[in-house]
Amino acid sequence: MHLFVNDLTVIDFSYLDDVRGIVGESWIVDIVLVGHLNEQNMVLDFGLVKSQIKRIIDDEFDHKLHIPEESSALLANVHGVDNQDITFKLNGGEHLFVSAPPSAYCFAPTDHISISTLLPVIKSTLMLDMPNNVKDIVLTLRPEKISTPYYHYSHGLKHHEGNCQRIVHGHRSKIDIFVDGEVNDDLQASWAKRWKDIYIGSESDLAPAVAESFCANYQLNADDYYGFAYSASQGDFSLAVAKSMCDLMDRDTTVECIAEFILEQIQLELPDSKLEVRAYEGVSKGAISYA
Repeated sequence: MHLFVNDLTVIDFSYLDDVRGIVGESWIVDIVLVGHLNEQNMVLDFGLVKSQIKRIIDDEFDHKLHIPEESSALLANVHGVDNQDITFKLNGGEHLFVSAPPSAYCFAPTDHISISTLLPVIKSTLMLDMPNNVKDIVLTLRPEKISTPYYHYSHGLKHHEGNCQRIVHGHRSKIDIFVDGEVNDDLQASWAKRWKDIYIGSESDLAPAVAESFCANYQLNADDYYGFAYSASQGDFSLAVAKSMCDLMDRDTTVECIAEFILEQIQLELPDSKLEVRAYEGVSKGAISYA
């Protein structure tokens, strides 16, 4: 017997790639449970699928930085008292440094993060908590079908009480921009290009000392890097990232602030136009800003 649930959850996360750098991603999860009927004549109660299984996926994989632990680009993985420090080198020579509590990471036994390499990791994790009558799990991870421009972005929200506070997590998001009531394809494409595989940082989180210390260790030019740092309820977070992979905002990087920021930038070009910006945070959620 097969029991299925489509659109069980969305995994919003970032991963490290030796070509693209920090990649924000959003994958929709569909699941099929294969097994025998239990004493309730069910494979598993839908309530448990939607709570227990979704909770495991959210706890173990969502809002984390996914690391390909077998990649030669992973230069260092150092466990401290409270934090775990990661150093990663891209093919182009740029380096990345992340320091965060261990709960902010997900390590996969692969040299490259992809749907095919992450599926067995999720499956094996879920099977540990399945009742005896569930013999197999068939998972599908899929990106949202988007026919308009979109971008992959990563960020961290120091004021957030939940997992959004983790300094590197991300989303795959479309952008809708209307000028005088009409969709503006050029502006949508322009922002998708600007924020392709981007880390969006807040100016208030800039920490030059983080970049300077990291660059000194690896003999890099500190002028080419941004450092970020903050403390939140889950612990201390810091990041050093090449400026070429980053964009700065003069405010927090919530989706509400992102929508507002984009609108204000467009207003500089089109001060007399009626504007609407719909910024998405992953799949089917976001914020709208008007002018």
